[in-house]
Amino acid sequence: MAKEDTTSRSRRRSAASAATALRARIAQLVWLACVLCALALALGALMVALKANTDNALVVFVKDAANTVDLGVFDRNDGVLVFEGENAATKNALVNWGLAAVVWLVIGRVLDRIIRP
Repeated sequence: MAKEDTTSRSRRRSAASAATALRARIAQLVWLACVLCALALALGALMVALKANTDNALVVFVKDAANTVDLGVFDRNDGVLVFEGENAATKNALVNWGLAAVVWLVIGRVLDRIIRP
C-alpha cells in the first residue's frame, strides 16, 4: 500500500512538472511574439527616419509589418500624436511606432508574468 501511495505521488509530481514546463514554454513564445512585434515597429520607424528605398522589397515588408502591428491607435499617419510641418512623417513614425513598440513590450511582459508559473 505504501508503494501505491509513492507511485501516485510521483505521477502527480511528474504531471505538475510537465504542466509547469508547458506554461513556461507558452510564456516564452508569447514574449517572443511581442518582442518581434516591437522589433518590426522599431525597424519600420528607423526605415522611415532614414528615408529607406521604398522600392526595396525588404523595406516594404518591414513597413507593412509595422503597419499591421501598430494596433491602429499608433498609426504613423493618424496616431496618438500627429506632427505637422517639416519632417512630420519622420516624427510621426518615430513617436507613434516607438510608443507602440513600448506597449507591445509591456503587454508581452505582463502576459509572460501571468502565464509563467
